[in-house]
Amino acid sequence: MNTKYIDLIEQTFDFPQEEFKTINNKLIWHDINLMELIETYGAPLKFTYLPKISENIQRTKAWFKNSMNNHNYKGKYFYSYCTKSSHFKHVLKEALKNDIHIETSSAFDIDIVNNLRREGKIKDSTYIICNGFKRDQYIKNITDLINSGHKNCIPIIDNYEELNLLTNETKQQFNIGIRIASEEEPKFEFYTSRLGIGYKNIVPFYDKEISKNQQVQLKMLHFFINTGIKDNAYYWNELMKCLNVYINLKRKCPSLDSLNIGGGFPIKNSLGFDYDYQYIIDEIINQINTACIESNVPVPHIFTEFGSFTVGESGATIYEILYQKKQNDRERWNMINSSFITTLPDSWAINKRFIMLPINKWNRQYERVLLGGLTCDSDDYYNSEQHINGIYLPVYEKEKPLYIGFFNTGAYQESIGGFGGLQHCLIPNPKQLIINKDQNGQLKITLFKEQQKSSEMLSILGY
Repeated sequence: MNTKYIDLIEQTFDFPQEEFKTINNKLIWHDINLMELIETYGAPLKFTYLPKISENIQRTKAWFKNSMNNHNYKGKYFYSYCTKSSHFKHVLKEALKNDIHIETSSAFDIDIVNNLRREGKIKDSTYIICNGFKRDQYIKNITDLINSGHKNCIPIIDNYEELNLLTNETKQQFNIGIRIASEEEPKFEFYTSRLGIGYKNIVPFYDKEISKNQQVQLKMLHFFINTGIKDNAYYWNELMKCLNVYINLKRKCPSLDSLNIGGGFPIKNSLGFDYDYQYIIDEIINQINTACIESNVPVPHIFTEFGSFTVGESGATIYEILYQKKQNDRERWNMINSSFITTLPDSWAINKRFIMLPINKWNRQYERVLLGGLTCDSDDYYNSEQHINGIYLPVYEKEKPLYIGFFNTGAYQESIGGFGGLQHCLIPNPKQLIINKDQNGQLKITLFKEQQKSSEMLSILGY
């Protein structure tokens, strides 16, 4: 009878996989020996594997190139990185190695852009697409960027007042985009996105405010679905509605030449993950191409703003199982040496699933468990595992520590968790590493930040 943990995984999934394998009953991720990391740096531990960022960017560029070639698509493709997914400098620098563009969300984003411009990481040819609801400082920072001569800064108009706010702050001519307020899925809590301008109002808005304005040119229509790019009737219906707006607007506005379809590519959240990226891109390009040819209007250049897909799969988090609490006959709580609320807030806030696997003891018997965090909060637990019906891990042994890893955690978790600031129940941020490869393909590990100290939190609190 096969009762070892490795038997469970091999019987349930196609394993090993591209990034996962085991050697001597220990987990290897992207050829990184995770137990060696733990022995050197301890746990809890967070790290970012930078080569995965470039890999996903290049994969996406290849997929779009293939589809555009297959459909004889006359427009170009521009890959943009959504900075709110991770603002860390090492992430931005790695992404920008791949001739990409930037999408911003708030005023301080422009300060990051200016920092990278001074270092030559962002060039004059780099598009800076400014999304989000804009007031005061964000407006000023955008117009300062335009006034500095950065021609490829494109503020995306989110509401009717923003155009006047921008033109009041600069005398320069500049390009703009308009965001469509897409309709949400029927099961959503509201009908229409709070972001952007309604489908039916965009052409009248152009006629009234933009068509005769000599200071601005409309270059881009921005379209984004909150639930992401999925192969379902809802997504394709919203895309066709967007294309109808583009076609009607293009007939009136010759300067309009770009369609931004936003982000929304999913990332791998289980060993059973299955998503055909090439097929989805092929279908998007085909539908845009067909609609424009049938309407006799030029196809748009395509922009995307992949954030999670760019950086999510580069991140991982490791915990040690400190103790097992048996609360009744059936429930065994494996307690980690950190907090899910502070280190993986999406698992708590939106029940997001991550790939969870043990780092060691793959040759031991397994048991069904629950995972609990250190805080005195009843919601500090994880139960969204890939097995759906429960979490299975090697049997807990007090004298032989078990380590577990959560993978593809690189997007949003540090920003939402408040990296470097106050943490729930004052559970500190873990130590953070940056992992790269040198010219010879050898791993290069850098300590980015030590585990948060008591003095750092007390200083924030005024002690």
